[in-house]
Amino acid sequence: MTAGQMEMISLGGAIGVGLFMGSAATIKWTGPSVLLAYIFVGLILYVVMRALGEMIYVNPGTGSFADYATEYVHPLAGYLAKWANVFEYIIVGMSEVVAATEYLKYWWPQINPFAAGIIIIIFLVLANLASAKAYGSLEFWFAMIKVITIILMILLGLMVIFFGFGNGGHPVGFSNLWQHGGFFTGGFKGFFFSMSIIVGSYQGIELLGISAGEVANPQKAIVKSVKSVLFRILIFYVGAIFVIVTIYPWNQLSAVGSPFVSTFAKVGITAAAAIINFVVLTAALSGANSGIYSSSRMLFKLAHEENAPRIFGRLSKRVVPDAAILGIAGGILVGFAINMLATIYKQSTAELFVVVFSSSVLPGMIPWFVILLAELRFRRENPELMTAHPFKLPLYPYSNYFAFGMLIVIVIFMFINPDTRISVIVGAAVLLVATLVYLLRQRGKTIH
Repeated sequence: MTAGQMEMISLGGAIGVGLFMGSAATIKWTGPSVLLAYIFVGLILYVVMRALGEMIYVNPGTGSFADYATEYVHPLAGYLAKWANVFEYIIVGMSEVVAATEYLKYWWPQINPFAAGIIIIIFLVLANLASAKAYGSLEFWFAMIKVITIILMILLGLMVIFFGFGNGGHPVGFSNLWQHGGFFTGGFKGFFFSMSIIVGSYQGIELLGISAGEVANPQKAIVKSVKSVLFRILIFYVGAIFVIVTIYPWNQLSAVGSPFVSTFAKVGITAAAAIINFVVLTAALSGANSGIYSSSRMLFKLAHEENAPRIFGRLSKRVVPDAAILGIAGGILVGFAINMLATIYKQSTAELFVVVFSSSVLPGMIPWFVILLAELRFRRENPELMTAHPFKLPLYPYSNYFAFGMLIVIVIFMFINPDTRISVIVGAAVLLVATLVYLLRQRGKTIH
C-alpha cells in the first residue's frame, strides 16, 4: 500500500455512516452546538492519534494498538482490544448495511430492505475475498468519492449561505444557528449526549495503525498521515455539519435518512440531493468494507494466538484470511437479520439505528483507552528513545490524562441517556464476557 492509500483508508474508515446518518441524532440532542461537540471530540482524538503516532514511529508493526496494549498494559488489554475491534466492526457493519438499505429507498421506496441488505453483504464479501490489493483499490475510490463530495457539498452550502444559490438569490445567512431555541438547545446534558454518536463517528481512524506495517517508509508516512488525517476529518465533519445546521432549521430535519440529503432537497437543489444520496450510499458500503478488512485481520491474528477458533487463521490462495472474512460477514448478516425483525416491533429505523450504532461505541473506545494507557508506560520504559523523538505527544502527560478522563465522562453520559443506555450495557456485557473467557482460558493453561 502507498502512503496515499493508507491515508484514504483511514479517512474512509472514519467518514462513514456515523456522519451521514448519525448526525440526525446528534443534531436532535444538542441543536447547532453540535459543531462545538465535533470539535471537542476531535481534540480528544488528536491526543489519542498523537499518542499512537509516537509509539508507531518507534515500532511500526502491523496490529499496532493491540500489540502495544499487550506489551505495555497487560495481555488482557491486548486481547480485549482485538475482540473489541471484531465486535465493533460487526456492529458497525450492521448499521452501515441498515443505512445503505435506507438510502436505496430514496430511489426505490418499495424496495425489500432484507433482500437489498443480503446483496450488499455478498458484494462486500466478494471484494474482500479477491485480494488485499482489490480491497485497497476499492476502498481508495470509495473514500475518494466521499471526500470529493463533502468538499463540493461544503462549497455549495457556502454559496447557499452567502449568495442564496438555489434559494431564489436570497442568502440564507447564519440566523438558523440561534433562531430555533438558541445555540445550545439541549443544554449541557444534550451536548454530552451527542458526543456518544460523535465518538462512534470518529472510530475507525485507528485503522491507520493496522495498515502502518504495510507501507513503504513507515516513519515518514505515519507522521504525515497522523497530522493530515485528523486535520482533514475535522474540516469534513465540522464543515459539513456547519452547512447543515446553517442552511436548514435543525428542528425540522428528517429523522430518517440523511440530514445531508434533506438539507439540499428542502432548499430545492434536488439534483444535489440525489448525488449526495448516492455518495452516502457509497459511504455506508465503504465503512462496512473497511470494517470487514480490519476486523478479519484481527480475527486472523486472534486465531494464530489461539484466542479464536483455529479455522479463522486460514489463508486462501489469494493470500487473504478468507475464513475470517466469512466469519465477520456472517456476524454482520445475523445481526442485520435480527435488526430487520426488530424494526417490525419498533416504530422507527432511525431510533433503532441509534441503538445499534451506539452499541459499537464502548467496544470501539477500547483501542483509544489502551493507546493512552500504553503510551504512559511506553514513555516510562523508553526515556532514551524520547530524547531525540521528533513526534512526541504535546503536553504529556496532562493531555493524556485529559483525553482519558473525557472518554470516561462520555461513557457515563451514554448511560444517563435513555436512547443509548441499552447500547452501553450491551457493549459492557460483551467486554465482560470476553474478559471472563480470557481468565478461564488462562486458568485452564496454568492447570495443564
